[in-house]
Amino acid sequence: MRAATSITESDVLLVVDVQNDFCPGGALPVERGHHVIPAINRHAVLFRHIVLTQDWHPAGHHSFASSHAGRQPYDTITAAYGPQILWPDHCVQGTPGAAFHAELDIPHAELILRKGFRREIDSYSAFYENDHKTPTGLAGYLHERGFTRVFVTGLALDFCVRYSAEDARQAGFEVVVIEEGCRGIDIDNSMAAALESFAEKDILLIEAM
Repeated sequence: MRAATSITESDVLLVVDVQNDFCPGGALPVERGHHVIPAINRHAVLFRHIVLTQDWHPAGHHSFASSHAGRQPYDTITAAYGPQILWPDHCVQGTPGAAFHAELDIPHAELILRKGFRREIDSYSAFYENDHKTPTGLAGYLHERGFTRVFVTGLALDFCVRYSAEDARQAGFEVVVIEEGCRGIDIDNSMAAALESFAEKDILLIEAM
């Protein structure tokens, strides 16, 4: 793998879900989630090509605990596509919680990819829905534009960042996760599982740019 800090025209920065609901005061806050923003803004200056992702759920989404009688947030159910953690209602389309955090400053981002908008299926990854079969189209977009390496940062490291990184690797890209631009939730040792997965799948984890 090339040196992580040598950014070229074939590199793209993928900024995952830096939205109000994932920051303190939001519906599904990642602890110290807002602390990633200064780092991500610094990273963004280094890249000409940037994609932002935005969790974008309809009201009553299947992944919301409120959609299942008797269930509580962080319970796990078996959905048609496999295990699904139930979440507090979050990032509902058009609400302030779904908006990007006001301090995120990346005016030159070239694409905003919305995910999780299908009511019956969740979408952690920027590349596939949680059935691991339904594509978002991002892989095709990146391949067609000639990108070969994806740097990933954002929220949360052990869910949407992890699965975006894994799917980017599966799609044939070199992948680098920038740790200072991430924070995790850590449910049932999900942080340790993410780090183990990165090592197994040849996903480079760097502390900073």
